Amino acid sequence: MVMTNNILPTINPLLRLPVVKQATGKSRTTVYRDIEKGLMPRPVKIGGNRSAWPQNEITAINQARIAGKSDDAIKILVIELEAARETA
Repeated sequence: MVMTNNILPTINPLLRLPVVKQATGKSRTTVYRDIEKGLMPRPVKIGGNRSAWPQNEITAINQARIAGKSDDAIKILVIELEAARETA
């Protein structure tokens, strides 16, 4: 959760794979292939065998793709997004 004006928290929903597939238009195989290539952030473990992605990260990747960013620029974005998890 991110605090906004130190008053109310802003919730960043976690998206499971079916929603990520729909949001990106990619198959499960392609999502995980992109993770291996550094073009998608790794999912967050949410318990048991379950994983999900923070919505803001999927949105950022989609916006970069829409803006025509190169794969190299997206790889940098993925590194920044995953690093930001540690400070959240």
